[in-house]
Amino acid sequence: MMVSKGLEDVVAGTSALSDVNGQTGKLLYRGYDIDDLAEHATFEEVIYLLWFGKLPNKREYQYLCEQLIANRELPAQVMKLLFDLPPRAKPMQLLRTLVSVLDLYDPDADDSSPDANLRKAIRLTARIPTIITSIERIRSGELPLKNNPNLCHAANFLYTLTGTEPDALSVRAMDVALILQADHEFNASTFTARVITSTLSDMYSAVVGAIGALAGPLHGGANERVMRMLIDIGTPDRAEEYVKGLLLQKQRVMGFGHRVYKTEDPRAKHLKRLSRQLGERQGNLRWYEISEKVEEVMLREKGLYCNVDFYSASVQYMLGIPVDMFTPLFASSRVVGWAAHVMEQLQDNRLIRPRAEYVGPRECKWVPMEERE
Repeated sequence: MMVSKGLEDVVAGTSALSDVNGQTGKLLYRGYDIDDLAEHATFEEVIYLLWFGKLPNKREYQYLCEQLIANRELPAQVMKLLFDLPPRAKPMQLLRTLVSVLDLYDPDADDSSPDANLRKAIRLTARIPTIITSIERIRSGELPLKNNPNLCHAANFLYTLTGTEPDALSVRAMDVALILQADHEFNASTFTARVITSTLSDMYSAVVGAIGALAGPLHGGANERVMRMLIDIGTPDRAEEYVKGLLLQKQRVMGFGHRVYKTEDPRAKHLKRLSRQLGERQGNLRWYEISEKVEEVMLREKGLYCNVDFYSASVQYMLGIPVDMFTPLFASSRVVGWAAHVMEQLQDNRLIRPRAEYVGPRECKWVPMEERE
């Protein structure tokens, strides 16, 4: 029996959603190059693309935007619960719990038809940002802000988080960050969602399971650790010594290397550009310059390229997003991919049930309790 630890390089199924070429460093969503989407698309266009398999026309785009806007508000009972949950709980714990509670108030809870699942996908995509921004404002001693129906998905998130309508660069940076993290083949959280779906469980169960997987530091928490490292470094002139010190101690430098990509992560360059632009806009290139120096040292010393997590850290930090909200923000983007994978899994479902190679003892003889050592 052949064993691949961590299922590395195992092809566990087929998908028409995203194509990851680790050798050439290419990523496609439904056949569209991520470079084109990051340059030209809005997040709402990418949502439509992943769910429906094509780019929307003007009417289709407007309808999806209207549906997302109409479903942003949380049920009153869920909003009340937000105030009652432990204020010191981790944001991902709160998000996981509240998404599970949303299921109790979903009118399509017991309906797993394609149309019902699409409505659930819209509600989850619209409401997870509301949960995230409400958590942040409540723990900061402020009341959650009402969603602004005149703002797009990315702009509304920044507005309800900070209380200030964002400028065009901030909106574009958020849009691109959401686009780049929307889907990535059978990553840990997405595969979790598909495994749950394969049992014919519901979409909320699949998304809650995916959130649990994303909460792990080896998956969704990487950019939080990147930002804490950048803060610890403090200034660009300390970066080389700091990184070499980590390498000398055989410690991992977060934001570098990838299980699939053997060359540059195609998403990273777009975030690097935005990190520089945001720094220039603020008149302070500190975070960009520290990041660039760390990137330079890691490529020279280890031959490792940065991944999507690395520059997303400084981008999100300069957008005013608290560090421990980076992973919930990741979830607000990746839920689009999770929902797409749930719907795709159900189109041609087979229970996902791999085998394990047994490595324990054999032929053990039963010993009565009084004779055991």
